[in-house]
Amino acid sequence: MQLTIGSRGSQLALWQANHIASQLRERGHEVAIEIIHTTGDKITDVALAKVGAKGMFTKEIEEALADNRIDLAVHSLKDLPTDISPEFEITAVPVREDPRDALCSMKYSSLEELPSGGRIGTSSLRREAQLRSLRADLYVYPLRGNVDTRLRKLESGEYDAIILAAAGLKRLGRSDAIKRILPVDVMCPAAGQGALGIEIRAGDLAVRDALSFMDDTATRAEIDCERALLRRMGGGCQVPIGASAKSSGGKLLLQAIVASPDGKSVLRDSAEGVDATALGELVGSRLLKNGGGAILDLVYAQSAPQPEQP
Repeated sequence: MQLTIGSRGSQLALWQANHIASQLRERGHEVAIEIIHTTGDKITDVALAKVGAKGMFTKEIEEALADNRIDLAVHSLKDLPTDISPEFEITAVPVREDPRDALCSMKYSSLEELPSGGRIGTSSLRREAQLRSLRADLYVYPLRGNVDTRLRKLESGEYDAIILAAAGLKRLGRSDAIKRILPVDVMCPAAGQGALGIEIRAGDLAVRDALSFMDDTATRAEIDCERALLRRMGGGCQVPIGASAKSSGGKLLLQAIVASPDGKSVLRDSAEGVDATALGELVGSRLLKNGGGAILDLVYAQSAPQPEQP
């Protein structure tokens, strides 16, 4: 079968697309990759929390899918809004890479070691809020660009440390840059972090069948749980919400946070359950009820929300 994959043009996005392409080729399919430039790729000099375009890393790719220019799209699931159009479906969620965040630094091996007044870079309001809660004495600065660009900025001395997704560093063979993997109870990751979602046109049975071998049941349950929480909280956007579900022995443990951007209020909740969607909605509802709703109302009033960059 001949298949065309749509992908963003970043180094990490192309790694992900090629990773999926190689598995499909092993099964006898002919695969091409079409690079599609998204709104999020074109706006590189503004902090993401100030741009204001929902689906800014996915919209143009979905348009290509709808127009039959591509057969499937490979997304970082944390980029994909929770309310997918009925035109499309996530047909496969492959085995997840490490979902946690990583501290990268040339001089310091932990957050605790960073000096008071140290400069730390991140593109994410979620990370920034948790950093401010942990270390209010640090200066948090916006950080845009692909993984290599961000690491170069660190190496040139612009920052004392930066926070990146561990998954992206591992996929690009840059584990050497990781000084410390941050535990979930220190830095709760974004919903869907470390996971890929393969999107196709809804009801495209031939493509769905070709991709079915990639779908990992445990990873999909974790993702469904985290995205249900995000959806319940009005998310799918670049907001200070973290969600981490872990599948074990047929059960899911969900840990989640919502934080004020200044880090002065960090609400946490966790629960176990079997039904991924119900568990996500339960924890999301509890967080909203216990003060999360007021935090998010304030965030939405102050900024135009959009997806977090990987």
